Amino acid sequence: MPGARPAGRPALPPVRLHSDAELARDALATPLLSRAVRLARWAGPDTRVGAGGELVEEQLPAAARALDLPDDEDGAADASEAWRIAVDTGLVEIEEDGEIEEDGEAGEDGEAGEDGEISEDGHEDREEGGAVTAGGNLPLITGGSPQDVLALWQDALEAVVSDAIAPLLDELSDVLGPDGEIDFDALDWDPEAESEFLEGVLGNLYLLTASEGGAGEGPVPLPALAASVIVPDDMSEPTDDVLEQVSEAMMRLDDQFRLLEPIGLVEYQPVDEALMAEEDAETRGPEGASSAADDEDVSRYGLVKLTPLGLYGVRARLLEAGAVAPAVGDLADKGADALLDGVAYYPEESARAETLQWLDLRAPAAAAGDLLDAARGTDRGAPLRRLHCQQALALVGADAEPAVRDVLDDRELGGLARVWLAERGATDVPPPPESMIFWLAVDTIAAQLDAEGDLEELQGLVEGLVGRHSGFFDAAWRVDHPATADVLEEMGRLHGDKRTAKEARKAAFKARSRRP
Repeated sequence: MPGARPAGRPALPPVRLHSDAELARDALATPLLSRAVRLARWAGPDTRVGAGGELVEEQLPAAARALDLPDDEDGAADASEAWRIAVDTGLVEIEEDGEIEEDGEAGEDGEAGEDGEISEDGHEDREEGGAVTAGGNLPLITGGSPQDVLALWQDALEAVVSDAIAPLLDELSDVLGPDGEIDFDALDWDPEAESEFLEGVLGNLYLLTASEGGAGEGPVPLPALAASVIVPDDMSEPTDDVLEQVSEAMMRLDDQFRLLEPIGLVEYQPVDEALMAEEDAETRGPEGASSAADDEDVSRYGLVKLTPLGLYGVRARLLEAGAVAPAVGDLADKGADALLDGVAYYPEESARAETLQWLDLRAPAAAAGDLLDAARGTDRGAPLRRLHCQQALALVGADAEPAVRDVLDDRELGGLARVWLAERGATDVPPPPESMIFWLAVDTIAAQLDAEGDLEELQGLVEGLVGRHSGFFDAAWRVDHPATADVLEEMGRLHGDKRTAKEARKAAFKARSRRP
């Protein structure tokens, strides 16, 4: 008999992910990673980089042309970002043999480097990086497995997330210290808090996506997403100060999602430029935030949703952080006990999909026997396991019948076996003893209570059981089931007839007295 198992709902609902092959194709098609690959193939020995591995300013126009980007400031910025991703993901490598040209001496082209520093005599130093070569990860783009490609994409995602939480520098000179280095204290920037904010937003977006059944559902309005991490759960009516924080958070998220979209994490419709231009105190204050929630055209305030690739990426980050974030298919290679425990609190559609994947890997008759063995037990989660066992057996079909008939005399499984056979039209099923009828009734209600299903359906089940059996409570309190007292107590709470409800409570008292 299986031992006691821990019971409890996972913090996050299960998600249905696309296959690794589909996700890898999506990753290679993202604007940022595809550009990084193109630049890695474009680069050669003559490609010049700074000491930090960045393309020198003179190289940016050629890089932009290689990517078919416009020959302007935006094109250069996009090319620079794609190059950085190529470096961060190992698509290109830079040998560390650069030289430093000091004392104001410029390179052969007579211009200062992009990352030059100011020396003590006021001249700008020139630092050049080493030679550029193809990175070790570049062959994985065409020759690697889908998992290899997804690992590259996740490295790229990490780099973009780091950019998203970095401070915005309008004027670099405002935050430079006397030594020419950035004074981070002057930035009023807390990287830990910024990271926690963005992770919280992505976590809530993941939860909303998973709760709706997976990526592909409708987008989330940016005001609602911002409010989900700003407004306290116990605050029924946000204060003006909180609404102003929501408005400020929306603007931060607008910048961040604009960065995260090219890596394929989200589909994003930005905040309307006309709204962003209205930056007077009235619009940016609480009235602006509240109007975002009330405006009929909520899309003006930004709409965002995770892509299938984004769902995969955020889940990977959650798992790395130690969260329990199940996905349909996780249990396919596990035992029957893990399956029945794992799907205990899954939504019906997800539980069915998970069970079908599990059954696909097993012979039907053997699977039926394993499921019935795993359904035994007297621990708190056993009734719900038996309920899901019965549902799983319905998916097995006729091949389960021999295993089901083998347990007809089993006290814990005989009831569900008879139900399964009756549903399939069997006429040679022996009638159950009265004790089994009442044991099955208690077990069924215990499972439904644990599953927290539809209250009206549960109430109908309770009233139907009591109505079909005269003297139900006189027999029920004697049932040797761990949940008898709790079930009778709940039946008293659920039954609509006051007299019957009182009988149920009396029976619960007797059951507790009999089984402390």
